[in-house]
This record gives sequence, C-alpha cells and structure tokens, in this order.
Amino acid sequence: MKPKAATCYQHHGPSKKMPLQEYRTNAQDHGHGNGGRWHPHVTVACIAKRDGKYLMVRERYRGSSVINQPAGHVEQGESLIEAVIRETLEETGWEFEPNYLSGIYQFVAGNGETYMRFTFSGELIALNENYSLDPAIEQVVWLNRATLENNSKHLRSQVVLKCIADFENGNRLPLNCVQQLDLL
Repeated sequence: MKPKAATCYQHHGPSKKMPLQEYRTNAQDHGHGNGGRWHPHVTVACIAKRDGKYLMVRERYRGSSVINQPAGHVEQGESLIEAVIRETLEETGWEFEPNYLSGIYQFVAGNGETYMRFTFSGELIALNENYSLDPAIEQVVWLNRATLENNSKHLRSQVVLKCIADFENGNRLPLNCVQQLDLL
C-alpha cells in the first residue's frame, strides 16, 4: 500500500456551540494535577498486521476485559520509539520494529484524563514465547478489522478503531520525524 502524503491533520476543537475560551477552560480541566498545570499522559501503541489480522491484547482494565493494541505509557528518559518497542514486548512477547508513525491522537478518555497517543506501525521480528507478559494482559490475540468493529463495545477505547482506519488509509510518516533530543 502506498503511503499517503503527510497531510493528515484533523482538528476537533471548539464548535460553534462552544466559545473558544470555554473550550480552552474545559480542555485544561482534564489532565492536570500538578499545581494546576495541564499534563497529558503520553502513550504509544503498536499496529502490526499479518494475514489480514492485527496483533491485539485482551487486558484487564477497571475490572473489565477489554481489547486494545499493545500500548502503554512512555517512561521518563525513554524515547517514543523505545517505548513502543518495550510496550509491545511486555504485552505480547513479540519483538517489534517500528517502520512508520501512523498517527498522533489527542483525546480525553472516559476517566477524564487527556492522552497523547503516538501510534507506530511496523514489523514483528521474533516471538519470545517464554517472556513473562504484563500481569494485566489476559491473552494475545490476532483479530481482523471486522471482528474489532463487531466487538467495538469491548474495545478499551474507540481510538483503537481510529488508529486501524488511519493505518488502512495509508497514513505513514517517516520515523525521522520522531526525534529524541538531548539538550542538556
């Protein structure tokens, strides 16, 4: 599939019903907690596809079993690319080699927190069958898009389907647009 040009910016900001100042105030209410400053959660997710199916996980989240891409928080001192490689290994046992950044998603989740999700697509290198998976992971599964859509109420977030749709639409940015800078 030929990658799309890097013109995939979509803004879902203030509507005609909500004035800009009210939108900013509401947006700032989510994701703060450090002295009133807004701090979004930075997360990464992996998209790996084989034989028409996506690598997914069933995980425990808030007492329920949900379906998600291998995903998680970026740790301090870790690059986005290092984080997606680590999270994929911890949640699936697969060594992942990211090839593209396929989307950046800013959203307020059901818990009221703001998330910045960087989704990477790439190749699976090797499966470490003896790897001890993250305790929240119940099962590693391969699911096609139709199955995911039919089970949308069991997804951790509707962002899962958005990431897959964007990947299938050819959204691909080169990894050199993701840079870890050490300015100290």
